[in-house]
Amino acid sequence: MTVQVAQFYAMGCLAVVFFQVALIGGLPLGAWTQGGRYRGALPLRGRLVAAVAVPVHLYQGLAVVSAAGFPGMGWPLWTGWVAFCTSVIVAVLSGFSPSGEERAVWLPVNVVMAALAGYVMLMTLTGQAAGAVQSV
Repeated sequence: MTVQVAQFYAMGCLAVVFFQVALIGGLPLGAWTQGGRYRGALPLRGRLVAAVAVPVHLYQGLAVVSAAGFPGMGWPLWTGWVAFCTSVIVAVLSGFSPSGEERAVWLPVNVVMAALAGYVMLMTLTGQAAGAVQSV
């Protein structure tokens, strides 16, 4: 079950990547991200921030899937912990966003994602994930 939970987390990361790509492409979703500072399409600086977020989210999804013991992945276990901690920080920051739209959508999404990553990482501590045999 741990691998399946990790796959749900990875799918969430992929959904966030698609959102970031939409921002980079100029869709007018500024109110839903980066504190809602920009009501339409993001300016170049905001699009660059979205571009940096893409590999970060891909890394997070792969790190948690690897920690769960997905076959063929052999990342160090600490990468899953970094992904989990990043998810928690993003969830907390979402709650403090001045944008009501961003809080309404991303706070619950990020809390669920942090919980999914937390479950996977907890299973590695209890030895119930195949990735638990990896060294920290």
